[in-house]
Amino acid sequence: MTEPDAFPRAPRSLSVQYSGVAELRGPLLVVRGVSGVGWDEFATVGTTAEGAGPAPRHGVVLEVDRDLAVVQVLEGTEGLALDSTWISFSGEPLRIPVGPDWLGRTCNGRGDPIDGGPPIFGVHDAPVAGYPLNPGRRDPPADPVLTGISAIDAFTTLVRGQKLPVFSSAGLPHLELAAQIAAQSTAGVEPFCVIFAGMGLTHADADAVRATLDERSAAGELLLLVNTADDPVLERILTPRIALTVAEHLAFELDRHVLVVLADMTSYAEALREVSAARGEMPGRRTYPGYLYSDLASLYERCGRIRGKTGSVTVLPVLTMPAGDITHPVPDLTGYITEGQIVLSADVHARGIYPPVDPLASLSRLMRRGAGPGRTRKDHLDLAAQTLAALARARQVRELAEIVGASALNATDQLYLHFAADFEQRLVDQLRGERRDLDQTLDRCWDVLTVLPARELTMLPSGMVEAHTRKGR
Repeated sequence: MTEPDAFPRAPRSLSVQYSGVAELRGPLLVVRGVSGVGWDEFATVGTTAEGAGPAPRHGVVLEVDRDLAVVQVLEGTEGLALDSTWISFSGEPLRIPVGPDWLGRTCNGRGDPIDGGPPIFGVHDAPVAGYPLNPGRRDPPADPVLTGISAIDAFTTLVRGQKLPVFSSAGLPHLELAAQIAAQSTAGVEPFCVIFAGMGLTHADADAVRATLDERSAAGELLLLVNTADDPVLERILTPRIALTVAEHLAFELDRHVLVVLADMTSYAEALREVSAARGEMPGRRTYPGYLYSDLASLYERCGRIRGKTGSVTVLPVLTMPAGDITHPVPDLTGYITEGQIVLSADVHARGIYPPVDPLASLSRLMRRGAGPGRTRKDHLDLAAQTLAALARARQVRELAEIVGASALNATDQLYLHFAADFEQRLVDQLRGERRDLDQTLDRCWDVLTVLPARELTMLPSGMVEAHTRKGR
């Protein structure tokens, strides 16, 4: 068997080479005189220049107008010349092999192995754009993905088939948290794997992610796609699509539960903006392309569950908000598409708490489908509601104390201040790399709530409070 190209192509005998390259502009190549070429078609670009080397480049058709085609070259057009460049079209969209051979591998953003291992083979292949899914065949998300992070598992439980983003700001440990979630998440005893797609990472960040995920990769439960900041910008646009294509096959053909972590989607959106500017498109909000919403939706909506299939695809996008602005187009549009958010707080981070999650600003709209009796623990939902209600009251008391002084507070308000401190230090704060099971997390919720008198626990059934009190004795 001959070694396959990283990107499968139509047989050479069925393709036609064109040499009428009219323009090379940034990552774009414009060719004239083409016939029968369609949008999103995969292309191969080469050069006849002496000493240029045999390695071909790869591209995707962005636009077709009569006999003119605009192609985005994934590796960029640097070093190409108009008179020595040729291009051939495959007659179909970009496809990649799919199957379990991806697990345990580390690849670049185009899916080429960079771990020193053999090429990735697959009995089947699939288009990176994905297949349309009949909405009538979708099953609603259900059952939890447990991350081992108390602040997430207790209050914003991640549900299989859900899309739940992490909103962060520059300087916060969002990438470290994303890697920890990827390293220790589980679907209980059911088959589970993780795909981590890093986009626009520094080399130091890429090395840190590899080190964190090394154990899971060695166990054959992880695919790591690494696009670094100095890789071609167009590769960044391809990276999440490859991750989701592999995930769909693992979930819906091989019956696995797959968690796809996409970090950082702001880098992805900036790459999309750069390509849009090179094409001369009319810019939208803050110079992002007007189709940013539909493009993000085409990625996020590839998660879910299918009726009659055991597996699921859960998506956890990570976004950095420029200047912490949640109204920035990327987090703003993401919020319209997804089912909640996990928000990291600079104030919590400044107090030395890891992970710096702000539970009151965070929300999982599908939590009730993944938590409670028969899914996590009978007391989970009531306990989460009571803890968040107490935290909201504690925030009000803290603001009041800043005005009148802590000594002016009554005894109950003083207890709420103690509760807020215990909440962060005993429940939210955990060691980097520490994995807590759900029982440990919920027991910590009970422990911090016992700072308050029983009369304040109005959202918990009295029988549940009494049972826990007896148990504590």
